[in-house]
Amino acid sequence: MGGEMGFYLALAAMAAASYACRVAGYLLMGWVPITPRLEAALKAMPLGVMVGIVTPAASSGRAPELLGLVAVAVVMRLSGKDVIAAVVGAAVVALARRFLA
Repeated sequence: MGGEMGFYLALAAMAAASYACRVAGYLLMGWVPITPRLEAALKAMPLGVMVGIVTPAASSGRAPELLGLVAVAVVMRLSGKDVIAAVVGAAVVALARRFLA
C-alpha cells in the first residue's frame, strides 16, 4: 500500500501544480494589456505546440507518420480547420500503423 500511496500523492501533486499553472495564467492575463503583437503571439501558440509534437514523429521518416502529415496538409488546404486536420491526421497514422506495420 505504501508504493500505491506514494503514486497517488505524486499524482495529486502534479494535478494541483497543473491546475495552479492554468489558473495563474488566466488570472495574470487579466492584468496584461492585449496589444496586437501579444494577440498575434497567443494566436500562434497552438501552431507552435503542434509543430513541437509532430516534428519528432515526422522526422522519423516512417510511412504512417508521413502519410498522416500528408493527410493533415491536404485537409488543412481543403477545409482550413486545424482541429479537423489534426483528427484526420491522427486517424490516418493509427490506421496506417494498424494495416502497414
